[in-house]
Amino acid sequence: MDRTERFYKIDQLIHERKRVSFAELLEALEVSRATLKRDLEYMRNRLNAPIVWDREAGGYRFDTSPAASGGQYELPGLWFNSNEIHALLTMQHLLANLDPGGILTPHIQPLMARLNSLLGSADDAAEEVRRRILVFGLARRELKLVHFEKVGSALLRRRRLAITYFARGSGEVSEREVSPQRLVFYRENWYLDAWCHLRNGLRSFALDSLQRVDMLETRAREVSSRTMDAELGAGYGIFSGKSLKTARLRFTPQRARWVAKESWHPKQKGRFDAEGCWLLEFPYTDHRELMMDILKFGADVEVLAPEDLRSRIAQEVERVKAIYAR
Repeated sequence: MDRTERFYKIDQLIHERKRVSFAELLEALEVSRATLKRDLEYMRNRLNAPIVWDREAGGYRFDTSPAASGGQYELPGLWFNSNEIHALLTMQHLLANLDPGGILTPHIQPLMARLNSLLGSADDAAEEVRRRILVFGLARRELKLVHFEKVGSALLRRRRLAITYFARGSGEVSEREVSPQRLVFYRENWYLDAWCHLRNGLRSFALDSLQRVDMLETRAREVSSRTMDAELGAGYGIFSGKSLKTARLRFTPQRARWVAKESWHPKQKGRFDAEGCWLLEFPYTDHRELMMDILKFGADVEVLAPEDLRSRIAQEVERVKAIYAR
């Protein structure tokens, strides 16, 4: 029986029988005398359980006197075994590393503290997770916690936001009113999909490019999930657009060993040809992000179609060659 289960069992036995002897607890829990003593001591000192030994009755009971109600007694609200607790601590560590600036950590820290205490050796358990699991984030950009909190609050309360946004592509700063629809964590960074009342259409905003965020009392405009997916989720990557094209790529047999296991798009299609090359095709709307992903494979990938994408890649290769030829 797990330690947390024993806490609940002790609580149940004392509530049902009013008084429970040490021997009865030993029999019900099937643990050693030392373990039972540690459990009772933990429940008294850490969980504020008003458990007292009644010498006359020869058993343990709950002290119901006013003097015993100083600290609130409450069993853990979540019932986990030790393996589940270790898994949650591991997930918390992953979140802390994947989450730039610790956006989520302050909100889940109370739960993590309770889980640590339930394991008994709190520091050792958490430290072991940190020591054994390494998470490296690439191309991560910092964002302000207060902006994330305001965006998240407006998103769930269905309120509009007044934002000052810096568009890196054009270098322009604009004042906008938007209706938040969903938050997206993509390639180490957070984005807000929203209806932009300035542009009168759906847009994706990088949260780290928000210079000012104010929540308004105005009700947010609702956009259906089908419309969101059609305009923002149909093509490749984070860029949106309604004009879908199909990219067809061929990877060398050496690179195919990796790419064949990768997911580039939910609607991708892939197969090996007679030479062992991996043929991959998927829809896209904007060439910018796709070009970056293609170029990183160098000579191990060939763009078969469309011709517009093939031409853009060729031009970029020539531009790179010209720079290094100087």
